[in-house]
Amino acid sequence: MDRADTNTSGGDGSPGRASYRRSTGSPRGEARRRELLERVTDDLAVNGLVDFSLRRAARAAGTTHKVLLYYFDGADDLLRRAVFNLRERRIGNALAVTAKGTGPETLAARVRAAWQVLRDEEPGLRRVLDQAVGLAMYDSGRYADLAREASHQYLPTLLSFCPDHWSDRRKLEVAEMVLATLRGFLMDRLTSGDTEGIAAGFEALVRALAREEAAEE
Repeated sequence: MDRADTNTSGGDGSPGRASYRRSTGSPRGEARRRELLERVTDDLAVNGLVDFSLRRAARAAGTTHKVLLYYFDGADDLLRRAVFNLRERRIGNALAVTAKGTGPETLAARVRAAWQVLRDEEPGLRRVLDQAVGLAMYDSGRYADLAREASHQYLPTLLSFCPDHWSDRRKLEVAEMVLATLRGFLMDRLTSGDTEGIAAGFEALVRALAREEAAEE
């Protein structure tokens, strides 16, 4: 154990300063932190980011805000970690249907399978992750990590979809293109509801990926 000054949010979510002792890695402390984080993550998946605060998080976790401040650096830190967890759930869902050796064998087919997961995922999960992007755009100074960490989380999976014999540079170029395109489709789907247009655009992406895979290095 040690003592650490942390940026915190008050019970109503407002910024504040406090000092609390925090577990620095004991198995029991880490298990308790994971348990609390999972409860807050589940609450976010159901209720979204609107009106998120330390007080609400404490209610969801079945504890007090002081206990949360023992394990986390305030409401913003807790929110960032919970959103990270939700992205991991999304990635896990995609990987479950695209695992190499058991799922589709081509890049285009893997991306198609992943898109079907994204398109049909639970509404709460989709809503929260879309809200996180919007929050990062609205207040980039405070919430930049919500968007920046998304790319860091998604890219390894998309890189793994690429053929093994491709160069690292080629994998990165294609993975970045797929990430940006799928993100655009998800946002367009949310804001316009133009499912027919998105479907047409996705088919064009798949054809482009098939041509890229067939081309020589």
